[in-house]
Amino acid sequence: MLDIKSLEGKRIAVLLSGGVDSSVVVWEFARIGLHPDCFYIKIGPEEKEEWDCSSEEDLEMATAVAAKYGCKLQVVDCHQEYWNEVTRYTMEKVKAGYTPNPDVMCNRLIKFGAFDEKMGHNYDLIATGHYAQTEIDEQGDKWLVTSPDPVKDQTDFLAQIYSWQLRKAIFPIGHHVKNEVREIAEAEHLVNAKRRDSQGICFLGQINYNDYIRRYLGDNPGDVVELETGKRIGEHKGLWYHTIGQRKGLGFGGGPWFVVKKDVEHNILYVSHGYDPQTAYKKDFPLHDFHFLTREVDMHHVTFKIRHTPEYHPATIERMEDGRLMVHAGEAIHGVAPGQFCVVYDENHHRCYGSGEITV
Repeated sequence: MLDIKSLEGKRIAVLLSGGVDSSVVVWEFARIGLHPDCFYIKIGPEEKEEWDCSSEEDLEMATAVAAKYGCKLQVVDCHQEYWNEVTRYTMEKVKAGYTPNPDVMCNRLIKFGAFDEKMGHNYDLIATGHYAQTEIDEQGDKWLVTSPDPVKDQTDFLAQIYSWQLRKAIFPIGHHVKNEVREIAEAEHLVNAKRRDSQGICFLGQINYNDYIRRYLGDNPGDVVELETGKRIGEHKGLWYHTIGQRKGLGFGGGPWFVVKKDVEHNILYVSHGYDPQTAYKKDFPLHDFHFLTREVDMHHVTFKIRHTPEYHPATIERMEDGRLMVHAGEAIHGVAPGQFCVVYDENHHRCYGSGEITV
């Protein structure tokens, strides 16, 4: 909940996307008498002529919401930065056989990165519609903490932002669950009150993830092999279209099949009939480049998640001699894949400590 005393004299920028969440952020400020400057970050597909209708609709809705609450709206073009940085990161990872998360990098590099370079540096606080919260401890340090909505909580997508970015970040709807946000939007007659949440990649609207990859890497067919028998059961169009643990959309006869391993060197996709072959589970796995959000903490009793789900897993994390961290999970975890971010929280999954990339 916004504390008006802590906001006094602060210059505030709101990232307004056209969606219902960021629109209710503007309402949260307006109801305490503040009318912050709003910014719409323009990305869109790489080829300008491919702008889809949803992008134009986003801007129209953002414009209407800003006007309703007497806020200025400015469009900031981060088009080049997105394609240079987020796309490059994504393609390098998928080519290497990893499972990247473009949305995580989008927050670090674009929403709190490129935007700050272009406009955000003029402001003390940058507000977004993320389902997350922050708190200040007795030492004056700011922590990222989880939202009460376990399904919508987005702290995992924010776990790679820099500490200076976290210090500037504010999440005015983070104390709400999604239904409450919808109810506020309807009560306020916001134009997007009933608009569906976007399901695609950060900023790319309707573009399908596989189409996004195909545009840059094309297809690279190879064999699909049953792990247990070594029998060839079909052909894949490219290892980068598949993730460890995937069990939908494989399209091979005699299923169900589950992706359990990728051999990048020989371009082989290994699948298994069993949902639970032991090879698909890991209890211990290393992380590299662990990024602490606030400060380094002891991680002997923590919880973590490796994908955007409401579930947290207990673990102990130790530092190895080579500088990497080793996760010792309390139970074997399904679908641990290199390139995923392991996001680490305290025992009660309240404070988010940070995240590191899973390695093999």
